[in-house]
Amino acid sequence: LLESELFGHEKGAFTGAVNRRRGKFELAHGGTLFLDEIGDITPKLQLDLLRVLQERRFTRVGGNEPVQVDVRIVAATNRDLKKRVEEGEFREDLFYRLNVIPILLPPLRDRREDTPLLVEHFLELLGAEMNSHVDSVSPEAMRLLMAHCWPGNVRELRNVIERGMVVATTSVVQAADLGLLPTAPVLAGHEGPVSLEEVERRHICGVLHDTGGNISQAARILGIDRATLYNKMRKYQVRRDGTPGSDEAEPQSV
Repeated sequence: LLESELFGHEKGAFTGAVNRRRGKFELAHGGTLFLDEIGDITPKLQLDLLRVLQERRFTRVGGNEPVQVDVRIVAATNRDLKKRVEEGEFREDLFYRLNVIPILLPPLRDRREDTPLLVEHFLELLGAEMNSHVDSVSPEAMRLLMAHCWPGNVRELRNVIERGMVVATTSVVQAADLGLLPTAPVLAGHEGPVSLEEVERRHICGVLHDTGGNISQAARILGIDRATLYNKMRKYQVRRDGTPGSDEAEPQSV
């Protein structure tokens, strides 16, 4: 079905193919075709796509006549394609054919300054879709949104804003409407009860974020010494700013 979607099919090519159908490549002739989640396509489709990029032609499913096309490809993925190439999951030749001008979009947690603009955008967009009177968020709600680590990136932010707009009882989304824990600059995706270690990790991350990565201040708030805090940061794989990852800094630096 995906081959038919991309390359089209001839009448009678498979059950239900009652007419000839042009695929996305043919429809995009002379223009640009965007392929999302390119890292998840099958080996067979990887080969078919490579042939199109190299030869600039293809045959429809169930057909014999080649179709010539001139298409610019823009591809996106949330996977590490270099790693998938090394693991043998993605063709190296296709990777280099696609990787002409790479554009890396950092995760939302690494560009927190974009959060207010995205919140404003989603309030306007969802307001029109939902015919909602909600048009802003409170300062406390914005603080929670800025503190969250967004493992689901922009899609997760949209979902949280949508929930807040549905739950809000006034034109302003309050912090409680978002469904985010006050100490959630690191975690999302955990529903229901969590372990004691998870609670500790969330709290440490929240304090680190609120103190701007000041280890001494964070340790004082947590009631532990700096060495203990560093050990817990290594244990939970937490950076100074409270986001997931690991810092190589030693305890002597603050």
